[in-house]
Amino acid sequence: MLNYSPPLADMEFVLFDVFDAETEWARMPALKETDRELALAVLAEAGKVAREVMAPLYQASDSEGAQWRDGAVTAPRGFREGFHALAEGGWFGVAGNAEHGGQGLPKMLTVPLEEMLWSANVNLYLYGALTIGAAVCIDTHGDEAMKRNYLPKLYGGEWTGAMALTESHAGTDLGMIRTRAVPSGDAYEITGTKIFITSGEHDVADNIVHLVLAKLPQAPAGSRGISLFLVPKLLPDGTRNAFASGSIEHKMGIRGSATSVINYDAATGYLVGAPNGGLANMFTMMNHARLSVGIQGLGLGELAYQNAAAYARDRLQGRASSGPKNPHGPADPILVHPDVRRMLLTQRAFTEGGRAFAAFVGLMLDRAKYADVATERESAQAVVDLLTPLVKAFLTDRGMEGALLAQQVFGGHGYIVEHGMEQIVRDARIAQIYEGTNGVQALDFTARKVLRDGGRTLKRLLSELANDPVPPEFRGPLSNAFAAIETATAHLLADARSHPDLPGAVSVDFLELTGLGIYAWLWARMARTDADSARDKADVARFFYAKLLPKTQSLLANIEAGADSVMALAEESF
Repeated sequence: MLNYSPPLADMEFVLFDVFDAETEWARMPALKETDRELALAVLAEAGKVAREVMAPLYQASDSEGAQWRDGAVTAPRGFREGFHALAEGGWFGVAGNAEHGGQGLPKMLTVPLEEMLWSANVNLYLYGALTIGAAVCIDTHGDEAMKRNYLPKLYGGEWTGAMALTESHAGTDLGMIRTRAVPSGDAYEITGTKIFITSGEHDVADNIVHLVLAKLPQAPAGSRGISLFLVPKLLPDGTRNAFASGSIEHKMGIRGSATSVINYDAATGYLVGAPNGGLANMFTMMNHARLSVGIQGLGLGELAYQNAAAYARDRLQGRASSGPKNPHGPADPILVHPDVRRMLLTQRAFTEGGRAFAAFVGLMLDRAKYADVATERESAQAVVDLLTPLVKAFLTDRGMEGALLAQQVFGGHGYIVEHGMEQIVRDARIAQIYEGTNGVQALDFTARKVLRDGGRTLKRLLSELANDPVPPEFRGPLSNAFAAIETATAHLLADARSHPDLPGAVSVDFLELTGLGIYAWLWARMARTDADSARDKADVARFFYAKLLPKTQSLLANIEAGADSVMALAEESF
């Protein structure tokens, strides 16, 4: 049986001891009403919902799964009530536009809040997670009438959101989509089929607002001809729109979350933003979803760690090599064994490091939106743009690694359904695929975010982080890690133009190298903090620096080895 306890103390430490969130919010007029007391009350209440309402439904929802019958989709038992508890608490509108019913709280605060909801029940939260992204997209690109009509319902959880991009022949290459939009009065008729639509049809809320990519007649070819449409399940007059779930997918994991094939049959849709500007507009929602999916990986990694650590404390097996630690018992807890400690410390280093990383990106989002000075907003937005693919890929890769390590700590019991480890492994796997696979994220990070601007944003970020005071014991290794990133960047900038396969061949290594370097800075920053809650941080930081950070050197060697060995084998030989 899985147990989940919200890590409120560590969240408080990251927000207020590591990043001094209260001071940050106080200097932004839109956030100055958010103080430590309010933030902790919000997190405590969210943790209570996560622990008491969501977590008890997690394992049962996997065995029951979502059900499809004649186009109707039913969520697992208890989900409708659990979702209503989230809606009644206002948890989908915490960072929303206050002019339309949102609460306007800082993104830096909603990041740990969202982590708890992902940890407690990834299946249940998936019915509402895209609602937040849909609201962000509508708030950014919709007209005033659309905001007025849809945002309050989305923030209140009365309606949910869905993102309809993928088609069976067109995954990442969205320029190939065939879904069509034909003008019809002041609206459009949307016709086509989309696949992999998370929460595209369900029974936890009455209305579902689809944001759909489609092409207008005579639209330019490729991605330049994509437009974005709002297609609600229920039209403004209450009638059912002309689309339905053709089936739901039978998946490896997240079985309680319904993933539909959606057939649009001249469904009524409303243009969001300008014609043929849909892909850029949809990226507002996609980038929000990428950040959220990264936190999904973090949340599952935390759930896996908590249960593995508890098991290691209780499971008696063998004796410590230095002598019995439980002399009056038949054996010592497996926590005494070095390899078990290695696995648990690896999980903890990446989970707590990930929590700090997510908070840092949340801080940059707040500065990008609310800072008084335009140059500060622009600088913070550049960092957000740079780090979004890294958040998505690095957090979900580490979440999957943590889930597998937790399963290994359990040994044979980790393979048995009742203990829940195998479910976490299956559920964590999708996060590496969602919203563009992690290979796609790595290429985006390398080619678009770093090479396209000559590495300037990454270099500026590393320079700022390098000026942050760190404990002397970490100063040299951190400098070496940053130097490895800078060397790799220089290599890519020098050779990518003459070797066009180079970015794709090394991008996964380059993203991981950068992620490790940023985590090294975060761990040094956490270790320098004097707060009582930080008493274990220095020990975990030393483990990270001694056992995990040295991988930067092998990653650099992989990058410098180039693309030749990747591309040499003839295609017909595969």
